Amino acid sequence: MYEYIKGKLVYVGPLYVVLENGGIGYQLQVANPFRFSGSLNQEITFYIYQAVREDAITLFGFKDYTEKQLYLKLISVSGIGPKSGLSILASDDHLGLIQAIETDNVGYLVKFPGVGKKTASQIILDLKGKLGELLPDTYWMEEHPAHETAGAQSAVLTEALEALAGLGYSDREVKKILPLLEKENYSSAEEVLRTAFKLLLKG
Repeated sequence: MYEYIKGKLVYVGPLYVVLENGGIGYQLQVANPFRFSGSLNQEITFYIYQAVREDAITLFGFKDYTEKQLYLKLISVSGIGPKSGLSILASDDHLGLIQAIETDNVGYLVKFPGVGKKTASQIILDLKGKLGELLPDTYWMEEHPAHETAGAQSAVLTEALEALAGLGYSDREVKKILPLLEKENYSSAEEVLRTAFKLLLKG
């Protein structure tokens, strides 16, 4: 079992990142890969969870120990699988997530892909009162230069929409917020996703 891998971040895509260590490129499924765009071609450490199934061995990467522990808490809940757990963490609003669990806010939780009222209630039942030590204190998005060309804007938006689809958001949900996303100029796909998650969670 891996605890963490330190290496050079050589690829950031809509669905995963690749971390090179010792001549091996590790494909890591992460929550919102574009959070790590600022670390491309730099040395970075990912905390790792390895999921083994009959047809696949998958590595999930987390930016710190706390995020990994929150993920492990989530996937311990019946009805939350590895992909669903990533989708829940992708908004990067971990404080909001913990607060929703602590205040029985089912409405907040059902806005995540694959989480219905039954699963949301199960999350609250299983995790309420058990996440205090995981209250986030370092979950801040990186700043990026604001200037982009029109062509780059289109590419950034396309990448973000692909990432949303990969996280399980439906075409209907994405189309609902797309006009709002197109009104703004963004410096990165990460910034688009940050805005998209806020819109999606507002419902």
